Amino acid sequence: MNEKEKSGLQSIDLHLDFNELIQNNAEKSIAPLYTRNVGYFYLQHIYRQLSINEFFKNACSGNKITFDIDRVNRFLVYDRILRPGSKLHTWQNKDWYYEEPDFEYQHIMRTMDILEDNYAEYISWLFKYSNNIVKRDTSRCYYDCTNYYCETETNDDNYVDEVTGEEIKGLREYGKSKENRPNPIVEMGLFMDNQGIPMSMCIHPGNTNEQVTAIPLEKELIKMFRDADHDNNGSFIYVADGGLGSTWIRQFNSMGGRCFIVTQSIKKMSEVMQNSVFNDCDYWIPTSDNDGKKDKDGRTIVQSDPISIEFLKTFDKNDKDNLRYYNSMAYKVIDADNLIDLGLTETKICKNRKARSVKVKGTLKQKIIIRFSRKYMEYQRYIRNRQVERAKNLIRKCDPDELKKSQNDAKRFIKKTTTAKDGGEVQVSYSIDTDRIAEEEKYDGFYALATNLQIDMISAPDNPLKSKPDLTDVLEIVSISETRNKIEECFRIMKTNFEARPIYHRKHEHIISHFMICYTALLIYRLLEIKVNQSRYHCTTQDIIETLNHMIVGNVEDQYYISLYGGCTTLTALEETFNGGLNHKRYYPKTLNKLSRSF
Repeated sequence: MNEKEKSGLQSIDLHLDFNELIQNNAEKSIAPLYTRNVGYFYLQHIYRQLSINEFFKNACSGNKITFDIDRVNRFLVYDRILRPGSKLHTWQNKDWYYEEPDFEYQHIMRTMDILEDNYAEYISWLFKYSNNIVKRDTSRCYYDCTNYYCETETNDDNYVDEVTGEEIKGLREYGKSKENRPNPIVEMGLFMDNQGIPMSMCIHPGNTNEQVTAIPLEKELIKMFRDADHDNNGSFIYVADGGLGSTWIRQFNSMGGRCFIVTQSIKKMSEVMQNSVFNDCDYWIPTSDNDGKKDKDGRTIVQSDPISIEFLKTFDKNDKDNLRYYNSMAYKVIDADNLIDLGLTETKICKNRKARSVKVKGTLKQKIIIRFSRKYMEYQRYIRNRQVERAKNLIRKCDPDELKKSQNDAKRFIKKTTTAKDGGEVQVSYSIDTDRIAEEEKYDGFYALATNLQIDMISAPDNPLKSKPDLTDVLEIVSISETRNKIEECFRIMKTNFEARPIYHRKHEHIISHFMICYTALLIYRLLEIKVNQSRYHCTTQDIIETLNHMIVGNVEDQYYISLYGGCTTLTALEETFNGGLNHKRYYPKTLNKLSRSF
């Protein structure tokens, strides 16, 4: 029998009585009574490598806690990834997991209180131990903000902390919702590393200006690097969109070995800078005969030719010889050093020999990278033409004056004209605002980035006295900025796959801990995704979550478990990565018990 068991072959005698009736041992029929999910074992492998159990032991030492807080937190995180719902939903359906965790609903509420009490330490712990799973690349730190709507009709009132006497502002506040919902919202700021893995987060009331959240969280991030003995001592590239690239943020990231790359709105530039953008000279485009040579840093050297924006706007895109122009972008680099107030004063002796204090000015050194794309111009004009058609329909169907206008609304192209007739009667007419359309068309195809990174200037081959920007540097900066799409993907995963919204919690502490659970779920999922995609397969978010969710085993008369799921590419990738042995058709109970303890 031992030899047969080692070989994987075992004979089991099953005696089935087809006349046996179902036992009435519950108030309602429960179909999946003997089916359990084992897909969460892969998530558990990552969770245990983060040593979160050790964190709770340290955080709760000396407290009289009679339940396993780590077990509660574990299954809150697993449920957020696999079957997102309310905390009550997690408790009511905890038997869906193979381990059948035993805890009460009040234990979930107590766990959330403890999480919020140890907020900063918990986030720092996750970053420190995630380095043991995947080497964190923090040379570039991406920051962005989003908001989550709440399932309530009223905002929170401010309240006074009974211990410190500090007035604390409620989190659920009315603000600018990205879904244009009338509900109160909560704002989240998220820092992400170069691999798309979250590093830190902050939670603020929904009406908070997102620009004031960046620097405080960035200071906490630098402190976290030092506490974790990370290779990065605080020198990194801060990357964000235009809404999080104010002058003060740029100034802060010009110190301490840090740099910045932020989106720059051309419409908000000064008139002098706009003239430099629209001046059709000093634009360069990559040549078609780049030979793939490398520089001393291993980067591909990019050669460039001068190009005219007028030519890019008017060439025949159906001509095969112009295909490279249609698929490429033109680049221009503008010096944009800016005088800023350093917040300091100095004593100055005036001509009348009297002393007075004056503000100290400093120079913020930066360059603006302008990009122009014919393809992007056509896309913007296609969207605008559709909006103009909608505006024409609005003029025909209703009174546009009764409708509210917004920045990207078609109604902004409707112009209202009033004319007075004899007798004092006023006639109102509506038409398409052609001046507004022409003004917006000036910016079509242009996109700008501001940075203080070094961009070398090299001599132009046709004119040694004229210099041009090194496109090798420019394209690298552009590539760094384009990675910002990964942080949008993080928000999409939390909002769509993890269903982090709407927020049903009312207490300040529980709202914070709700996002701590979502953050932990995002971190564990991202670590698992990176490890899986290092294999020869590529798996999407939907593929991974659905595969884990469908990994159900059925109990056969307490003799063995049978897999009720089939093989797939994602399961093969998971097994090649973790070698968990969960691709078998049948399992002994002791095999799954061992996996649940040690996987």
